Amino acid sequence: MLVVGFPVGQLQANCYVLAPEKNGPCVVVDPGQDAVEAVRSHLDQHGLTPEGVLLTHGHFDHVFSAGLLCGAYGIPAWIHPEDAYMIGDPGAALGPEGRQLFEGVSVTVPHELRDLRGATTLEIAGIRFTVHHAPGHTEGSVLFETATEEGGRLLLTGDTLFAGAIGRTDLPGGDHEKILRTLSSRVLSLDDETAVLPGHGPTTTVGRERAANPFLRDLGVPGGTAG
Repeated sequence: MLVVGFPVGQLQANCYVLAPEKNGPCVVVDPGQDAVEAVRSHLDQHGLTPEGVLLTHGHFDHVFSAGLLCGAYGIPAWIHPEDAYMIGDPGAALGPEGRQLFEGVSVTVPHELRDLRGATTLEIAGIRFTVHHAPGHTEGSVLFETATEEGGRLLLTGDTLFAGAIGRTDLPGGDHEKILRTLSSRVLSLDDETAVLPGHGPTTTVGRERAANPFLRDLGVPGGTAG
């Protein structure tokens, strides 16, 4: 599997392009601010054609360019409905002070937004994803898990889990207890070798975070211990 990750925008959010192989279809995950040209560059470099956009949650630094990409390539975007309102109103989840940052800013909403509520699997561009609703950072946060042809597993975590940290929960829709439950049930239940592709910062693994992430060390795993 081809996996290309690169930071975009002022907050350096990670955007990912995943494809079974070069010169074929692909999926784009979390195209945030100023992502269009970077995405196009990687698509051209590897001969890829996007078939859809996946959004881990609705914060502007992860969705800002989704509408532009969807319009340019005639493709749909998938998001959990709890977070869909943020795409057209990027200041809505930032509180009163943060909302002022987007006064007068026009945002292009994807022409076709598909609903992830209740979805457990999703196949795009020949890649089969397991979809985990993962509330905590936002009400509509999701994790996308997939297997590689080489036998590994990938987990795209958005802002739910980072290397050495977890997502903030002090913005509207955030809930610290919920994110801890999500991490326990959706992340720590996975094998240690699962590669974690977070929304910011470097990649990591479930095992590394289980051992060293201070927010995970004291969490239990429902039904037993993974690893």
